Amino acid sequence: MEEFISGSIAETEEIARCIAEKLQNGGFLALYGEMGAGKTAFVRGLVKALCPECLDIVHSPTFAIVNEYAGREITIYHFDFYRLTDEDDLLSTGFYDYIGNGSLVITEWSELFENAIPENAVKLFIEIAGDNKRRFTLC
Repeated sequence: MEEFISGSIAETEEIARCIAEKLQNGGFLALYGEMGAGKTAFVRGLVKALCPECLDIVHSPTFAIVNEYAGREITIYHFDFYRLTDEDDLLSTGFYDYIGNGSLVITEWSELFENAIPENAVKLFIEIAGDNKRRFTLC
């Protein structure tokens, strides 16, 4: 387990860059944290590190459910489970088809579908620790 503290968006992006090194060959990253914790800001930093050519299109996939960032060296699928209500909703996204195909899958609101998170997933818990302060715990 590793812990990081951020006091700014720039520091959050630096934390994301450090974690990106562990994910550069794909895999699964499950994000946990309440509304406004900084999940999307973190993903923006991760994309900046892994697919800098895609940085301009990074935004929350809350309404789209999944965003694709196709870089030169890796493709990232960024899911947001917030608006999904049950397993049928999750299945309708084709979610399980994205896992294990050499890309990086990132999920926000992972706690809503914990049974869908692979056992070997990297888990990142983001907590609000003050007005501009965030605690990132990597498991």
